[in-house]
Amino acid sequence: MTVPGETPVRVGVFGLLGSGNLGNDGSLEAVLGYLRARHPEALVDALCGGPEEVAARYRIPATRLHWYRGEYRTASRLGAVAGKGLGKLVDVFRTAAWVRRHDVVIVPGMGVLEATLPLRPWGFPYSLFLLCASGRLSGTRVALVGVGAAPIGDRATRALVRWSARLAAYRSYRDTLSRDALRAMGVDTARDKVHPDLAFALPAPPPSTPSGAPGPVCVGVMDFHGGNDDRARAEEIHRRYLDGTTRFVRALAEEGRPVRLLTGDDCDAPVAAAILDAVGSPLVTASEANSLADLMKETAAADTVVATRYHNLVCALRAGTPTLALSYAAKSDALMARMGLDAYCHPAREIDADRLLSQFRELESRSAQLRRTLAERNLLVSRQLDDQFTDLTAALFPAADHTHVLREAS
Repeated sequence: MTVPGETPVRVGVFGLLGSGNLGNDGSLEAVLGYLRARHPEALVDALCGGPEEVAARYRIPATRLHWYRGEYRTASRLGAVAGKGLGKLVDVFRTAAWVRRHDVVIVPGMGVLEATLPLRPWGFPYSLFLLCASGRLSGTRVALVGVGAAPIGDRATRALVRWSARLAAYRSYRDTLSRDALRAMGVDTARDKVHPDLAFALPAPPPSTPSGAPGPVCVGVMDFHGGNDDRARAEEIHRRYLDGTTRFVRALAEEGRPVRLLTGDDCDAPVAAAILDAVGSPLVTASEANSLADLMKETAAADTVVATRYHNLVCALRAGTPTLALSYAAKSDALMARMGLDAYCHPAREIDADRLLSQFRELESRSAQLRRTLAERNLLVSRQLDDQFTDLTAALFPAADHTHVLREAS
């Protein structure tokens, strides 16, 4: 609560938000829920990739992350190259000016300190560095909250990520692997904590009651081309992923199982369309979910989920549905281990449809037991996220934390 006469805390949220990635937006939604519950007096706005979407959906003012509107289009013409170059310079001043207007800036979750998917150093890593450097210079506290990190091969990207992390006033991670990766890059992580992914803070839909007969299966697909170090093999990796996933979906349809294809980013839609065309069965349909809440409802209604994208996995696990991960990075394996399903991971780079079917059948045979395990793990995760938000208040809103302590004492 704001004391009369005091100025409300000005909080900025920063990232590739409102840009079509449901996981990023779900992380934002979790942080906004925390702010509205514990710091309703805070004045919140965003510097983000999709300001129109963020403003419309979350009812907060939003500013475009980049001055140059073609930032994420490949620049081949001289004018586009010049525009991008000028944009990088202009963004130095735009970012600094935006940061100075805030007491606190929160980067909500997301894999902002990793390059497990293709990434150029002058893209988001550069933007994040500008944010953290501006915060250090202006005295604004920048918090990287529940973020993901991973070893990075590219020297320039690694340097930008390392300096961004060093300049931040607060860091927490969504798994131990992330903290270890930052430590290996030379960041002092002695005071940094690990908490579950922020999306687990979103409300879960009521679980479905299995009827006994085989029911629907959700298959989360992805426009997967490997990681930052796989660019030379990107198309080969994608073809192998698409072929293996298609064969798996076709096998389920031939057994009479309804299959619901899920995506997690706008770029995944062509993959779902390709599988629909290749399988050609009325049993296979594609979801039009446009939020993590929608994805959770889809996964809650399924008997089983098989998914690639990290936040597709989070949604299924949060909903308490037995899940098999098509894992493309160590973060997926770590997530599955946290929730007690580490035996049910399959490499996204080398999908073997026959072995995947075997794992799927074993998963379904243990469905009742795994649902109980997930219910227990979700209770633990909820408590751990309460600790995350309490830590965040103590670090970024000390006055509010002091008021809370006094209230509790009285």
